[in-house]
Amino acid sequence: MEDTKTRPAPKAAVILTAAAEARIAELMSKAPADAIGVKLSTPRRGCSGLAYSVDYVSEEAGFDEKIETPGGTFYIDGASVLYLVGSTMDWVEDDFTAGFVFENPNAKGACGCGESFMV
Repeated sequence: MEDTKTRPAPKAAVILTAAAEARIAELMSKAPADAIGVKLSTPRRGCSGLAYSVDYVSEEAGFDEKIETPGGTFYIDGASVLYLVGSTMDWVEDDFTAGFVFENPNAKGACGCGESFMV
């Protein structure tokens, strides 16, 4: 007897806003020839321990999460996923700054300048 239960598709670890997807498309339109996408990771850095880093990636790693967006492929570093589950990534521009902004329910605190966070 076959198991006929259906399961919903897994949700992405990070939700991308329309502005973030548009920025990914813009980055990919200017990407180096060997870039296959952009990748979010959380390297150890800053006074609170972890930072957000978005960089071009030229090869896919086995444990990375892969999210297809209209403008290109977005990867999440496999070692960083646990720190990012349930987060929202947005692109914000104002008169003084422009950058990706993260709403991360896993962050227990952040440094005063907002450059790093702790879990």
